[in-house]
Amino acid sequence: MSLTLDEARARAGVISSLSYDLDLDLTGPETFRSHARVRFASTAAETFLDLKGAHSVSLVVNGEAVEAAYDGARVSLTALSEEAVNEVEVTATLPYTTDGDGMHTFTDPVDGSRYVSAYLGMDNASKVFACFDQNDLKASFSVAVTADPADTVLANGAVVSQEAGQWGFATTPPIPPALLVVAAGPWHSVRWSAVLDSGEGLDFGWHARRSLATELDRDAEELRRTTEACYAHYADLIDEPYPFDSYDQVFVPGLNWGAQEMPGCVTYRDELLPRGAITDAQRAIRAVIIAHEMSHMWFGDSMTMTWWEDTWLQESFADYMGYRVAEAGAGFSDLRVEVEIRSKPWGYRSDARRSTHPVAPLAVDVPDVDTAATIFDGISYAKGGACLVQLAFWLGDEEFMAGVNRHLTRFRFANATLADFVESLAETSSKDVRGWVDAWLRQPGFDILTVRREGDVPVLVREGSRPHAFTVAAYDSSLRLVGRKRVELEAEPVPLPEFAGLVVVPNAGGETFAALRLDQESQKALSDGLSRIEDPLVRAVLWSSAALQVRSRDLSADDFLDLVETHLPAEPRADIIEGVLTEARSVVIPQRVPASRAAGAVARVAAAAAAGLAASGDDEQRALAWAAALAATSADAGMLRGWLDADKVATGITLLPTTRWEAVARLASLGEADARFIAAERDRDGTVEGDLGALRALAARPSTAAKDAAWEAMLAPGVDNRRFDALASGMWIAEQAHLLRPYVAAYLAEAPKLATRGQAFAIEVGRAFPRIALDADQIDALQAALANGVPTILRRSWEDHFDDRE
Repeated sequence: MSLTLDEARARAGVISSLSYDLDLDLTGPETFRSHARVRFASTAAETFLDLKGAHSVSLVVNGEAVEAAYDGARVSLTALSEEAVNEVEVTATLPYTTDGDGMHTFTDPVDGSRYVSAYLGMDNASKVFACFDQNDLKASFSVAVTADPADTVLANGAVVSQEAGQWGFATTPPIPPALLVVAAGPWHSVRWSAVLDSGEGLDFGWHARRSLATELDRDAEELRRTTEACYAHYADLIDEPYPFDSYDQVFVPGLNWGAQEMPGCVTYRDELLPRGAITDAQRAIRAVIIAHEMSHMWFGDSMTMTWWEDTWLQESFADYMGYRVAEAGAGFSDLRVEVEIRSKPWGYRSDARRSTHPVAPLAVDVPDVDTAATIFDGISYAKGGACLVQLAFWLGDEEFMAGVNRHLTRFRFANATLADFVESLAETSSKDVRGWVDAWLRQPGFDILTVRREGDVPVLVREGSRPHAFTVAAYDSSLRLVGRKRVELEAEPVPLPEFAGLVVVPNAGGETFAALRLDQESQKALSDGLSRIEDPLVRAVLWSSAALQVRSRDLSADDFLDLVETHLPAEPRADIIEGVLTEARSVVIPQRVPASRAAGAVARVAAAAAAGLAASGDDEQRALAWAAALAATSADAGMLRGWLDADKVATGITLLPTTRWEAVARLASLGEADARFIAAERDRDGTVEGDLGALRALAARPSTAAKDAAWEAMLAPGVDNRRFDALASGMWIAEQAHLLRPYVAAYLAEAPKLATRGQAFAIEVGRAFPRIALDADQIDALQAALANGVPTILRRSWEDHFDDRE
């Protein structure tokens, strides 16, 4: 049962003065005990608590045991006092999960250690304890946990008591139930204390599975330095002090998201602590995520959206601040390149589909929490972050941050809406902030910045309705930069006589969110000489523009692959290499290349990868990026086996564990790795990553028997989220479209049933959509399936896949 906007508003209108005492017993092997004591005032005699999937429930209301009226999702409360504070106690036995929604359990194959963590977020708190599970019913939490005496337990508050497996934590300030966290297990920890500018001390910690101790120790100095630098930079940017009493960060197994912003105890998927060497691109992305999650301590945890239509108030700000603070505070340079090559393409794709929505939709357009789950997308993150870049550039940073700080101070430990944010901005700026918000945040879609010529003079024209402020770069015929200019473009065209006869690139600094349509002269010069552009940010803008043109069919897949083969091998930045190759392999080939030509398209990517690897010289970062791509696309089985035997590529660099598994999966997909070979690789690895890599490789083999086995495993009751993803990754191989034809039909038939398991697993099922070119009959079958009763979250995913292939 999905909580609706009307239900949430009605409940928030009668409930106040909330607090929770929560006692969790995590010692059971299959289930855990949850005891919640909820205190609240009510102006109504009846309401309900959310509690999902409990095996047993007992209820005490104001000291009197009553029979629980429980329907599997809600506990009805009656005969409440409308004058005194109510105290309700709910004791429940609940199941552990393996899909990343609720109390997730994981056993490490390396050493048999067991980890139990509460992964909450939207609509998940009720899988762990009885609560009023909505953002605008914030409450203080006092948490106690019983766990294995050998475990370490982490939670939102600092530890105040610990004895023989009993852990007690400090009471939190008011937070939504969805932001509670508990993480228990034999964590390997790196802890320290720091004295803040205020003179107060704060305890910090990084934690990971015991089997990842070597990796945590390897990165501990950088993780501490990044944490402290981001913290210090936020202290300079934000007037409000850090809102919580400690700051732990935990690499956890099986998390569905990249990370979750739990107050005082952030969780990260432990793939962000990779085995082997860590690349510079991985380090930069991880720093952005650290800064992103830290920003949530203010944007989301202290100041919280009232209802889910204002998801952007948290996620867009965190996206914007993550890149800004990781660069300016933690010192990771040129992160705007990451935005253009990885983030914005996601936003453009999302904004070009039928499912597009305003960055800030109306509350009535998000009628329930299942619908809300569908707007955690490229619009709320990537486009919203890009809009804030544009807002700060348009207003000027001083006015922008003044409005932001007014808003954060006004709504400390409270709930807010778009209207509240606009009011805060308007009070600190003389510009038409409300008009800007209506144009940028209330309207879906993106504008096009077009370059026309009047004689030799380039003229900028806007196709759309938004005001834009951005930088134009001008180049001579050899693509040497000769000028840059800030431009503000609205309805009237803007001629650039000073750039007459020159090649021009609008939005050269990535300041706005818009497609580019260049004049013929500029387009040809840049297509011919893309790799000669000196500025990596401009190259990233142009690569992103090319990818968007493929989507709009203004550029063919073949022309895009021509650019890849011609220019990418000379690209000096590994992050651009990785971003472009991801676009080619994950988007262009499955969506724009017919199945009969998929093998040839993959071969073109492999040729570019081989050329790039050969051209890398002693640049290890480029070589690592190209090696991963070549391992995933090469048809040279002898070369790949040679790499595996030597554990090195031809240039002498050691294979990363992830690249090694790419090579194994590729060999399997070519029919060059049987089950015995894959099992030997799994045994050699010995970790959960090895188990998952082996599953993927087994599923990739080009036989009906292998596909049948993979499909059956995907349908297994209770299959965990990581296994499901690994099987799907191996199942769908672009060059195997003919073999996979019956499984497309099977997926369309079975996926709606799989998607009923929960929000996050429904998202995983949507991501498991066939990653191959679909023929006309299969597109018709998809349309027919959509005409039936498809669950909300899966429907959004399927409609997106349909639109991507139009």
